[in-house]
Parts: sequence; structure tokens; C-alpha cells
Amino acid sequence: MSTDSDSDSSSNSCKAPDSDGEVAEDIAIVAFERKLDTAEDIVDGIGDRYESIDILEYHGAVFDEHWGEYDCFVGLMASGIAMRKTAHLLDDKWDDPAICVVDEALTWAIPITGGHHGANQVADDLASMGAVPAMTTASEAADKQGVEKQAKALDAHVVNGDSTVATNLAVLDDELGPVERLDGPKAVLVGDDVTVLKRNSDDGVVLGCGSVAGADVEQFHEAWERALDAAGCDRSDVEFVATGTRKADEEGMLEAADEWGLGVVAFEKETLEDFEGPTPSRSKELIGWPGIAEASAIAAGRDHDLLAEKTRYDEAVTVAIGK
Repeated sequence: MSTDSDSDSSSNSCKAPDSDGEVAEDIAIVAFERKLDTAEDIVDGIGDRYESIDILEYHGAVFDEHWGEYDCFVGLMASGIAMRKTAHLLDDKWDDPAICVVDEALTWAIPITGGHHGANQVADDLASMGAVPAMTTASEAADKQGVEKQAKALDAHVVNGDSTVATNLAVLDDELGPVERLDGPKAVLVGDDVTVLKRNSDDGVVLGCGSVAGADVEQFHEAWERALDAAGCDRSDVEFVATGTRKADEEGMLEAADEWGLGVVAFEKETLEDFEGPTPSRSKELIGWPGIAEASAIAAGRDHDLLAEKTRYDEAVTVAIGK
């Protein structure tokens, strides 16, 4: 049973960028015959978030037969069954498909392998149907964003997977700091404890954003929508949101970005000064910071250029668009 008749069954590895598997794009729900109606409900509830979503009726060798065809298996079954039937197939976390199990009542969604490689993502999506995501990966358990999740938020992927052991430990200890950007052409020599992220696409725009303190989520939504519409863009064009460190904890912005499925990158004052925008800013006069919206949009944009200069919306949120 499949919702995507064009899915390729000949592949033998996860299909996320560079086979690094930070995201789940093609998933399969494995369900017993008596639970197929629930599987259909899951397809209806979250299927539009993936490139393809198939339903496979459970039998003893179902995982063996389809191993490598999907980024993530959603086991509509007891976790013990999924664990016993896949244990002998597991080889390497960067190549193995992720596995998330969920009960028939959609009460719990439990990633059991590949949490950072699609299973946590699927569990989060199942939360929209009422399931409680039971995350056990260390960074999520500590309510922190591991580097794989940062890569997904920035529409990027991890190039050197082994490095994430060290960098995620640094995340737990609050020692990693923000993602740093390096522009080329340039040759870079890195150690085993440096995680390299590479953007997935060759285009896209960045929302540079500043605000008054306490701006609410709806003000950010409206400002972003209006700015994108004026620039002839839409949500699908946005790679991530950029701002300054002094605005990095604005709850309304973080909530709005989360609802749009976007990451937030915060630049230090020194970086923004290197990419100051063309529009005069009062913050430069008052507190010595360049205008956050334009400077962060330029700093984050692939070409360090502005597609749209800053505009203030509702006297609360300022938006510029970088490219």
C-alpha cells in the first residue's frame, strides 16, 4: 500500500542530502492489518510534510525487505517488536534508516534509533496528532538543539558525521556557541571535533529580523508574510531567520520561526558591524548597534546582498530580506 507510486525501491541508503540523513523525506508506516486504519489516519494527518509516505502491512520480514528504501520507519507497534526485527540490520547511524514507534491510540511517539536522523522529526510531527514525543537523545532531553537539528533548521546537512559526538557534547555543556559562517572559495582544515554544515540549496532568501521587546508571534507572522509578498517571495523561499544576539531570546520570534519550520541564527555585534546595511538606524545612535534587520540579512545571505531593505511593520517588527 503506497501513497507515492513513483517511490524508488532500488535505493540502499537513506536519501537525505549526502546520505547524512538529518531529515526524513520518505517514510513508511509499518502496521498490522488491524491497525491499517490508524496508519491511514497518520497519512492524512502528517503525510503532506514528506516527499512520500507509504503504508506497509507488517509481516516477519517486512523490515528486511524494505531496509534502505526509506529515511524513517514508523512502527505502529510495540517498541520491542520493532527492536527485535531490526536489530540485526543496524550498521551505522549515518546510513541506517531511523525508526520511530507509536501506539495505536497515538499516545506516545518514541524514537528508538536515528533520533537525530529523522526519528525525532517524525515524533515531533506526530505530536500534532496528540502523541507525546518521548525524546531520549541527550540534547533534546536537555531541551537543547543538537548540531543535526541545527543543520535541519538552517536547511543544511552535516558533512562529517563523526564530529557530532564532540560538538553535541559541547552543546550540552553550553560551549559550542553559534554556527559560524565561512565564505569561499577557500580551503579549510578542521579537526575531528569541528562539525561542518553545508547548505542544501543554491538559492533561497534569509529573513533579517529585529523587533521591539515583547513583540508577539502574530506580529512576526504578519511582518514576515508582508515582507515576502512585497519582495515577490513566499515561505518556501526562506532558508532561515537571522538576527542579532541581543534579540536572540525574543519569544515571539522564536515561536514564529518554529511554527514556520525555520531556524534562527544570531550574529554578534562585531559581525553585524562588518555587514552594516544602507538604511540609517537609530540603534546605532542610541546603543552603538548597527540596524539588526539589514545587517543580519546581509551577513546571512549567500551573496551578502539585500533583496529588500528593511521595513517596519505594526511599529513592532522590522524585516529585511537577504540573498
